[in-house]
Amino acid sequence: MRKIGMVIALCLWMFQVQAELRLPRVFADHMVLQRGQEIPVWGSADSRERVTVSFQGKEYRVRADREGNWELKMDALSKGGPYTLTVTTRDESVTYENVMIGDVWLLGGQSNMEWALKNTNNGEDSIKTAKHPDIRLFEVGRNLSLEPIDDVPEAKWSVCSPETVENFSAIGYYFARRIQTDLDVPIGLLDINWGGTLSEAWTSPEALMSHEDFRERVVTNQTEGPKDFSDPEVRKPNLWPTSLYYGMLEPVIPFAIKGALWYQGESNAGRAYQYREIFPLLITDWRDKWGQGDFPFLWVQLANFRQPKDEPADSDWAELREAQSMTLSLPNTGQAVIIDKGEADDIHPRDKWTVGERLAKAAKKIAYGMDVVYSGPTFKSMEIQGDQIRISFDHIGSGLMVKDKYGYVKGFAVAGADKKFHWVKGFQDGNQIVLETGDIDDPVAVRYAWADNPDDVNLYNKEGLPANPFRTDEWQGITYGKK
Repeated sequence: MRKIGMVIALCLWMFQVQAELRLPRVFADHMVLQRGQEIPVWGSADSRERVTVSFQGKEYRVRADREGNWELKMDALSKGGPYTLTVTTRDESVTYENVMIGDVWLLGGQSNMEWALKNTNNGEDSIKTAKHPDIRLFEVGRNLSLEPIDDVPEAKWSVCSPETVENFSAIGYYFARRIQTDLDVPIGLLDINWGGTLSEAWTSPEALMSHEDFRERVVTNQTEGPKDFSDPEVRKPNLWPTSLYYGMLEPVIPFAIKGALWYQGESNAGRAYQYREIFPLLITDWRDKWGQGDFPFLWVQLANFRQPKDEPADSDWAELREAQSMTLSLPNTGQAVIIDKGEADDIHPRDKWTVGERLAKAAKKIAYGMDVVYSGPTFKSMEIQGDQIRISFDHIGSGLMVKDKYGYVKGFAVAGADKKFHWVKGFQDGNQIVLETGDIDDPVAVRYAWADNPDDVNLYNKEGLPANPFRTDEWQGITYGKK
């Protein structure tokens, strides 16, 4: 009889666990829900249980499936708050307080995106004045998985204040502060990143299986990869493509978002040609998984880094920047160029304020449709005229500007058919740049800011946005064919 009693007690306990009403951690007090579009809400309950979501005077009902999973969509709403959201079943109820309706931005990438506000230039002053209750941060703890999981094991929403903001993503904070101030809308930030990680760790297996360089590895991971990542020798996301997609990103999908901010590429620089394919693959993958169409996707181009070189040279970082710029061919994308804000001896530039400001300009144009200059000059065309080359640009704003007291533009190199590049002098002529090719025989190609660290570049538009690095040749780079 004692054994029978234990079995009955165990069954009752299992029933109670199964019947527990649960929502992912992304639903919590202080959260921000996306305005202007339907809002997905999902979770688990008892099999076939009826679930009611109450928000803003309206009730939404759904029945859980056989496994206890349920999902519904609430109506689109305008900005506002604070509100209360309640989820109920026959026997349980969960209530979330201080809920705002605004814009939600995903922060993804590696260490420069997760870099804490307290470790930046003027970080202490920014923390002291960070009284912005309409800015909220959802921070996901580091986690790996090679298979789908119901929820992230660690995450929380925080309201921006001097007491909470010091560990916020600095770029996320400065971006949110600008958008929130200028548009008067609550901002939620989904902070989902991990320093030093490769882009393929953040991409789904379905997407990576479409790329020949990763197909075999994905299959091997799924069949032979670890289930437990507690061992420090195993807990290395770059060993396991898709591990951060499953472990940190997928559990928040399809939480409605306005768009995504991305700062990553340093770890992929050695395979920059491959990045031409796998970076747009990641963007397309995320958009497909979210099911929101081509939501805005904005990224930070790699900053200048390492010691400057005396002569023009090949550069994997320049090739990675080129791959990033090429991805602008996707719709609703934008890029913040920070070729003037890096530090030779530090891969983590401390000026995150400028990065956030430039991302905000791109967001105003691409996500909000505002009439703003959001990009620095980009290469348009070149014309060889004897011993001079005339360069024209798009995105000149109200005009080109050379930051040099003598008016000389720097950072340009020219090569002849021998493919050997030489620094050249240049000057501004209206909204064009004229390069003097001197003794270079039959010049055929121009490169600008083509280096790990082109530390003296000085070409901008009058709005203060730097010219995008470029090259006119298509000669094979040093990362071509690397996998």
